[in-house]
Amino acid sequence: MRIVKTPAAMQRLARIWKQEGVPIGFVPTMGYLHEGHASLMRVARRRMGPAGKVVVSIFVNPTQFGPNEDLSRYPRDLPRDLRICRAEGVDAVFLPSDAVMYPGRESGTYSTYVVEERLSSGMEGGARPTHFRGVTTVVAKLFNSVLPDLAVFGAKDWQQAAVIRRMIADLNFPIRIEVAPTHREPDGLAMSSRNVYLDPEQRAQATVLSRALKECRRRVARRRIPAAQLRSEIGAMISACPAARLDYVEFF
Repeated sequence: MRIVKTPAAMQRLARIWKQEGVPIGFVPTMGYLHEGHASLMRVARRRMGPAGKVVVSIFVNPTQFGPNEDLSRYPRDLPRDLRICRAEGVDAVFLPSDAVMYPGRESGTYSTYVVEERLSSGMEGGARPTHFRGVTTVVAKLFNSVLPDLAVFGAKDWQQAAVIRRMIADLNFPIRIEVAPTHREPDGLAMSSRNVYLDPEQRAQATVLSRALKECRRRVARRRIPAAQLRSEIGAMISACPAARLDYVEFF
């Protein structure tokens, strides 16, 4: 398994593979990998086949964090991440630094960002106004470095996947996007690197999210319910948990 640390080196490797006719599958991550990430790697491997290559990026992207968010304490464990990648048969790990991804950002000379203006405006974008500008920018930069034929994202970040699909369509990236199912713990909680923040009581309460989704499905399967009523009822269910802070509830 190769470790690649700069966009230029990653591009050189990807071009060699492309010249050989080798397809490239890509899984972008921020590290602190878990079984959910591993499942995305397995999807990429199946789609690429034994002759293809799978690249995983590990980069905690500073531009998608707000001023008071958890950038400095975001969980990191690179040795463990690399062991997981090796176990999944990953061909290359793209491991860039902030300095090579955003040259001049600390001095204020970095000034180019990618902005999707419609799908990113509500929900997570409403709660975190600068988040999706950082996501689209870093994903565009990662795509230009890895040059993938396929990129695999998780359905847990549904709005993110929709924004990325829109970006590649609008900007003509020659990449296919696959959104893989959310990987969950046995009790229903979606796997997330940030789950490590939860104390035992919060961890137990966090299952209210999956329980709320199941309750939505159950109610809608029985009869038609106005979205406003369902939003209010499910919002109340989540907010009843002392550790919960509800940002939004939306239906599509």
